[in-house]
Amino acid sequence: GIRELFAKNLRKSRQAKGLSQEELAHLASIDRTYVSSLERAVYSPSIEVLEKLAHALGVQPEDLIK
Repeated sequence: GIRELFAKNLRKSRQAKGLSQEELAHLASIDRTYVSSLERAVYSPSIEVLEKLAHALGVQPEDLIK
C-alpha cells in the first residue's frame, strides 16, 4: 500500500542524504520515534508531516509517495 511505499521511500531518501533518523527528525521538527514509526509503516504521515519531511530531505512531497 501507499504507507509501505512511503516508508520505503522515506528510508531510502534519508540514507541517500546520509542522515540518521534523529538528524532527519531534528531537521523536520518532529520526534525521532515518529520518524522510526513512519519508516516501519506503523503510521501514515499527515500532509503537513509529509511536507516537512520532504523539505528536510530536499525532495518533492510526491517523490516520497510514488
